[in-house]
Order: sequence, then structure tokens, then C-alpha cells
Amino acid sequence: MARVRLSVAERREEMLRAAVGQIEERGVAAVRIADVAAALGVSNALVLYHFSTKEKLVAAAFTHAAQDDLAQLRTLLGRRTSALRRLRSAVRWYAPTGPAKGWRLWIEGWAVALREPALAEVTRDLDRQWKSALAEVIAEGVAAGEFRCADPMAAALRLTALLDGLAVQLTSYAGAVSRARAQRWVDEALARELDLPHPHP
Repeated sequence: MARVRLSVAERREEMLRAAVGQIEERGVAAVRIADVAAALGVSNALVLYHFSTKEKLVAAAFTHAAQDDLAQLRTLLGRRTSALRRLRSAVRWYAPTGPAKGWRLWIEGWAVALREPALAEVTRDLDRQWKSALAEVIAEGVAAGEFRCADPMAAALRLTALLDGLAVQLTSYAGAVSRARAQRWVDEALARELDLPHPHP
């Protein structure tokens, strides 16, 4: 059966989704242009036409994944409810115990970013946007008198650092920390940062 003819934007989107899937399955170091092409049933040349090198494809794939994550974050933080409810939803979604997918992808990305400047910029930008979005909602909650926090940006940094670290533990070291314990630590950290009553175990 003939393939449906896609626009340039649709074709790139399809290739980026396939690249993300291949990176999650094989890892950044092992994935090849040929793997992405085979997953889609297209030629290597077509993938290279859109992304001239593997490095450019990988960086674009991470950017694509990052935009999906940020869109979900904005949806959660943009709801018409209290700042505290929005923060809890976002932190629980982002936590490695929540429904967010792709932690293996991001751990791969952090490792490769140490050697790839283009990918380092992608991961830095995502990190900056996450922290800024959380800090903004924390500041809104403080202004509304929902909770207290002297330094919203520092609180956002500490929360995301905890979540990132727990993601490594749960993804790379199976059994090191139980999901229930990790979720409890996340809830306790949020309460501590916002000067809220300590959550019950």
C-alpha cells in the first residue's frame, strides 16, 4: 500500500516521534539514522534530507520531547484553581512516580549533553523553563496568601533537583527507593518549601 503523502512539517513531526522512540529503546549512543528510517519504512536519505546529521536529529528529537512536556506543564499550571492545587498537580505529574513518561530519555539526554553543545542547550533551556514556571506559580500563591515562601525561584530549584534525583534512582537503580517512599518525600518537600503542615504518612 502506498504511503500517504505528508507535508514537510508532518514528515518532520513523524521523524521526530520515531527518533524519540528509538532513543528511548536503544539509547542515544546506539541509535542510528537507519533505525529511525526503518521504523518509518523510509530511506536513510529522506531522514538525512530533513536532518543532515544524527546529532541534529537527536537535538531536534529532544527539543520535540521537551515541547510536549512543557505544553503539559503549562496546561496543569494554567488551570483555574488555587496555586497550591496547580503546584501539587504539576509536581505529582512531573515526579518519577507520576504519569509523566520519558525519564529514561531525559537521563540519556543529560549524559550526552555533557559532550554535545546543541543538546546541552536544549536540556538547559527546558530546565530553565520548568523552574521559571514553578517559581511563577509559587509567587502567585504567596501573593494570594495561600502559603509562605521567601524565595520562589530557590524553592523551584530545590524541588526540581529532588525530582530529577529521584528519577535517576527509580529509573537507573531498580529497588533503591520504593515509589511510595519517593512520593512521600516529594509531598514532604513541597510542604516544607511552602511552609505548610507536614503531610500525614
